[in-house]
Amino acid sequence: MKYLYIAIFACFFFTSCFKEDKFENSKKGNFEALWQIMDEHYCFFNYKDIDWNEIYNRYSQRISENMDNDALFAVLGEMLAEVQDGHVNLVASHNVARYWKWFEDYPDNFDSKIQKNYIGTDYGIAGGLKYKLLDNNIGYIYYGSFSSGIGEGNINQVLDRFALCDGIILDVRDNGGGLMSNSDRLASHFFNEKTLVGYMRHKTGKGHDDFSKPYEIYVEPTSGVKYQKKVVILTNRSCYSAANDFVNAMRYAPNATIVGDKTGGGSGLPFSSELPNGWSIRFSASPIMDAEMNQLEFGIDPDIKIDMTEADMDKGIDTIIEKAKEIIKSSTANLSF
Repeated sequence: MKYLYIAIFACFFFTSCFKEDKFENSKKGNFEALWQIMDEHYCFFNYKDIDWNEIYNRYSQRISENMDNDALFAVLGEMLAEVQDGHVNLVASHNVARYWKWFEDYPDNFDSKIQKNYIGTDYGIAGGLKYKLLDNNIGYIYYGSFSSGIGEGNINQVLDRFALCDGIILDVRDNGGGLMSNSDRLASHFFNEKTLVGYMRHKTGKGHDDFSKPYEIYVEPTSGVKYQKKVVILTNRSCYSAANDFVNAMRYAPNATIVGDKTGGGSGLPFSSELPNGWSIRFSASPIMDAEMNQLEFGIDPDIKIDMTEADMDKGIDTIIEKAKEIIKSSTANLSF
């Protein structure tokens, strides 16, 4: 996907083109600094139809030099929550302001205790991957965080051990993201040719619509093991950031089906800045779209939408895993004719 080179270029461009104004280290000064940093660099204002000026008018009235730091932090955190973005955080030594409604108001669709009914405790571990041969000759891989390292050797070993399986379930539920290089590395094992999977743009000016031309994002096939059978990707609302990008890439893999719930989104590459009082602000600065130039910020719909049912959970059954097994067995049956 060339994420590393794009990110480095975007970071260089971002830091070299903008000079931040100086603000006083006062309650009002910190508010003004935060509002302006977001105003000039945040990338989803127009897509989300957010009136940032109206938000300024509303929240500036709540700022007083007599308020303590906890009160200031609370107001600034509330203001940032208006953009509804899990990549937007205000970080101080005493707390982190965050927005979690992208997954909090939805079904969990994952239960680690029920997962143990399928993989037990004797599963294999290859870097950040957990894997187990399930019944009916189906391979199962769980990747809980793209922050957990995986090398080519790890992936090659797991896929080689599943070579005789009818198919693979690749579960990324509850994966909140991490390193895009890991997302790229894993996805490359399910493609046979270089494939366009998306575009990225970066801010080129202070206006809400000041963006570069779209830059192509590709998945290039690995020189290692390329898996050729059916792979079913399991998703839920807690798939975010790099996990969201991985799911998007796998939509273009030749033998992949996405099953479960809509992902949580988080398609803006985050950058950081600092307020006069030392608090840091992280925000989405470069949007990533799919290959049809559709925004992915609010998540990706699965090919097959299915929730874990209460009846199944009471029996210790994962409805989504069972559906994935059914899909793989169906694809195997079709190939036999």
